[in-house]
Amino acid sequence: MMKTAHDNSKRGFTLIELMVAMALGLIVLTAMASLFKTGMDSTVLVTQRAETQQNMRAAIDLIAKDVSMAGAGLPSGGITLPQGGTGLSKFGCDQAGVCHVPTATYPAGNQMYGIIPGYKNGVEANAVIPAAPAPAFSDSVTVVYVDYNFPIWEYYACFVGGSNGGTVNLTPNPGFAPAPPLPNAAGGIQAGDLILLSGGSKTGVGEVTTLNTTSLNFANTDALNVNQSGATSGNLNAIQGAVGSCTATAGANNVSIYRLYAITYYLNVPAVAGQTPRLMRQVNGLAPVPVADDIINLQFAFDVYNTSSGALDANQANPLGTGESPNNIQKVNVLVMGQSIITNGNKAQNMYLATDVAARNMAFRNRYQ
Repeated sequence: MMKTAHDNSKRGFTLIELMVAMALGLIVLTAMASLFKTGMDSTVLVTQRAETQQNMRAAIDLIAKDVSMAGAGLPSGGITLPQGGTGLSKFGCDQAGVCHVPTATYPAGNQMYGIIPGYKNGVEANAVIPAAPAPAFSDSVTVVYVDYNFPIWEYYACFVGGSNGGTVNLTPNPGFAPAPPLPNAAGGIQAGDLILLSGGSKTGVGEVTTLNTTSLNFANTDALNVNQSGATSGNLNAIQGAVGSCTATAGANNVSIYRLYAITYYLNVPAVAGQTPRLMRQVNGLAPVPVADDIINLQFAFDVYNTSSGALDANQANPLGTGESPNNIQKVNVLVMGQSIITNGNKAQNMYLATDVAARNMAFRNRYQ
C-alpha cells in the first residue's frame, strides 16, 4: 500500500521580493534622513539668524541711546580744548596710552563737538575684516555729553591756589540732603574720567589723573592730553585765572562741575585665532568694553543742516571731509552688519540692521519758518 506524501514546506520570500523590500526600505530611510537633515539645517539656520539679529540689536540699541544724548550739557558750538600747548587732545585712548582708533585726535584745531564722525576710522589698528562687504571699510563715531547720573555738581568745587588748574577741592553742598556720595565711591569718578568745569565765562575739560574723597587732580601726564596746564587758553589753568582759588568760605570762587562722557564706538579684530570681530565701546580714558560679537561692518551717515543753503544735506558719510560742521548734525543714520558663527559645516549668514537717531541736543532749524 502506497503512502500519501504530505507537503510540509512553508512558503517564504523569494530573493527578488527580499531585494525589492530592501530597496523600498532604503528609499524610505533615505527620505527620512534627508527630511531630518533638512529640519536640522533649518534649526541651525534659524538659530544663527536669531543670534545674529540679537547681537546687531544690542549694538544698535546701545549706539542709539548714546547718540540720542550727544551734545547734552555742552555749550553751544562745543568746547575748545587747549590751544598753544603740547598738541591735540585725544579720544578713544586708555590709561595705558593705547589709542583704539587709527585717528584719535579732535578735529578743527582741537574742538570737542557733541558728535565726531570717524569716516573710514572704525577698525582698531586698521585690521582687515575679510567678511566685510566691498568697499571693505568701517566707520567709528564719538559722542560727547554730560553725565547727569553721578551728582558731582552737589559739591562746591574750587581750584587750589598755585596748582595751575591741576587740583580741584570738593566740599559737599549742605543744600542737598542726603549728602552726595563720595567722588571715588562705586560708580563715581575714576582716573581717566573727563570733567567739565566752567566759571568766569570760561569752560574747560580736564582728565582726572588721581583723586580722593575731597579732591580731583589733573596732572599734565594724562593719557588724553587734555590737561596741558601750560597752554595759552582752553585749559583749566585759564579758568582758575578767571575765577581765582579756594578760600576758607565754602562756596566762594566756585566753579560748576560735571562728569563728561566721550564715548567712541569702533570694531576690534581679536588677535586670538577663531575669534570674530566685535563692536567696542570706549568711554573717556578708560579701558574699552566689547558690547556685541560677530559685527563685521559699521557705517554712519549724517543729516547736516547746511547754513549756506538753508537746506538739509542728507546722508553725508564724511561731513568733516566736505567742510560741514559737526555742530549742525541733526540726525545720525546707523548701519550695522553682523555675521553668524559657522557651525556644523553650515555657511555663515550676513545680515544688515539699520536705524536713524535724532540728535535732539544738537542743531535745530525750523524748516517751516
